[in-house]
Amino acid sequence: MYDKQCPACDYYCNLVRVRETVGNLVLQDARDGGSIVEEITARGWDIDQGMVVKVGTELYYGSEAIHALSLMSTNQGIFNRVAYWSFRSKSVSKVLYPFLRFFRNLLLKLLGKTKINNLKLKENDRF
Repeated sequence: MYDKQCPACDYYCNLVRVRETVGNLVLQDARDGGSIVEEITARGWDIDQGMVVKVGTELYYGSEAIHALSLMSTNQGIFNRVAYWSFRSKSVSKVLYPFLRFFRNLLLKLLGKTKINNLKLKENDRF
């Protein structure tokens, strides 16, 4: 689950490759809504502040999502190797993810994008 209107998110999600043994990576734009967005909202997770990965029935949010993706990646190509080495550790993912989120939010602010605002917070429509 990601924001397709975010160039950084779209770039990342289209470059990450998961191992065949894991299965197919299905990309779903959070702006389209649906049952997974409802699941995320029910947990109180703000999709504007973190990506979500669903593996089976398990949901991973923010730094845990990028950590899970790195462990499932193929390590083929420079991008996937860098992502793996950067996020294979949960503790390093927790440190690096807020920086990625900050720069993502700054980029979306500069581009004038609106928030998804799945939690329906008042006056929370812009980055």
